[in-house]
Amino acid sequence: MNAAAVTYWRLKLRALFWLLLGRQQAAVDAFGDMLQGWPDDAYALASRSHVLAQLGRRDAAIADARRLTELHPTRSAGDWFNLAFLLEAAGRNDEAEPAFRRAIALDPKLDRAWYGLGLVLIRQGRLDEAVDALRRNTELQPMSPYGWYQLARVHVDRQDDDEARKIIRHLEGFEPQVAAQLQRETGLKP
Repeated sequence: MNAAAVTYWRLKLRALFWLLLGRQQAAVDAFGDMLQGWPDDAYALASRSHVLAQLGRRDAAIADARRLTELHPTRSAGDWFNLAFLLEAAGRNDEAEPAFRRAIALDPKLDRAWYGLGLVLIRQGRLDEAVDALRRNTELQPMSPYGWYQLARVHVDRQDDDEARKIIRHLEGFEPQVAAQLQRETGLKP
């Protein structure tokens, strides 16, 4: 192993050590040291972005996630999802939408990306498109109540109470508390 590789692994192990001890800022600094030597390193960018997000430093986390997806656009659907998630959490829906769509293009079965896309489309008032995204999410994750809940809410917003009632009936079979919550919020009975 050459000297550069030894240095890289030493820095990586240092970052992991700090993470094990719960010293997130020290880990961020170690990932920063890695990026000084290897500025395009996908592992260091993804890791630092993740830790920065945990520290509540969203803008810095977004910057690393954006750099990661620019440098390595086909590496992982998860990279695009993480960027989209951070953007959506920051209320930057117009930027989050194409990132969610890119994640889906790389992995059409990434249910979290379909759900995130659905939420962004709801916030943009694009309810018909949100229905399509949330339906895909529920196909991929049929036992998760989150997609079903949002889908029912969109149907109510579109004044399609019959579809919302069908979802409430469906939820009663495996998530009765969520079904009851929807009934309280919408006034609809299955």
